[in-house]
Amino acid sequence: MAEFSVLNLGAGVQSTYTYLRYGDPDRAGGPLFSYAIFADTQEEPGAVYEHLAWMQSLEARGYPRILIASKGKLGDHLKVGVNSTGGRFASIPAFTKAPGDEREGRTRRQCTSEYKIEVIDRVIRRQILGLQPRQRIPRSVHVYQFIGISLDEMRRSFRIMKRYEEIKWSSVRFPLLEDRITRAQCQAWFRDSGVVPHVVPRSACVFCPFHTDEEWVRLQLEDPAAFARAVEIDDALRVPGNVVNRSMDKPMFLHRSCQPIRSIDFVALEEIVRKQPYLSPAFIEECEGMCGV
Repeated sequence: MAEFSVLNLGAGVQSTYTYLRYGDPDRAGGPLFSYAIFADTQEEPGAVYEHLAWMQSLEARGYPRILIASKGKLGDHLKVGVNSTGGRFASIPAFTKAPGDEREGRTRRQCTSEYKIEVIDRVIRRQILGLQPRQRIPRSVHVYQFIGISLDEMRRSFRIMKRYEEIKWSSVRFPLLEDRITRAQCQAWFRDSGVVPHVVPRSACVFCPFHTDEEWVRLQLEDPAAFARAVEIDDALRVPGNVVNRSMDKPMFLHRSCQPIRSIDFVALEEIVRKQPYLSPAFIEECEGMCGV
């Protein structure tokens, strides 16, 4: 049996910790994985790409090679109503609400599968295993995929494990769960060790509907270009006749309040959340295994 091990790298807090601690060439027993794969939606904040470049510089010190692949710029595909292959668009989990509705609704989430999971699968098949298009993975090959989900987000691992039950050539491992490590412990290690010379960013598309109000405030204040991109995509969701909203009888929004991003006073909302933390929907229904970890 030929075995291969890869890290599904989101370039956020947990996956960075996993890369640094479990991919350390000086680790007892050696690194747990030989490659890390970053599926790029081309819509991350600038800080994530700067952090990713720093991580790549560690390859010269013996850390696992980071492979970067993409299916294209997700936001541009949304604006014109197509997916990465020019077919139907891959929807994001936008909020919907018609006048008089008591609660908001949600559109289907297809972006994670198409722009993350499928990208990683292709890198494994083509770049790591060296297979040709449509060539089956031999029964003698098994791939272990490591994912940086921490103890406090354990419930996210259940859906991922269920998916891998149907994949015979691959299985998944969660080293942070195995060692009972929380997100806060990851952040404490960054702070105390001084290994990372900057704040480790959270990985997510700039227009991700899972952003908390705190994150919208940070984006607006610290990365105006990224915030402007979010406003652009949010507006595009409601352009009459756009394929992305065809057959929708309710308008779509990036924010849970079902208001246009450009009209929301996020500073005031953040103050409310700060005083009443239970209102913050942090990490609810996050992208599975890659985004935000």
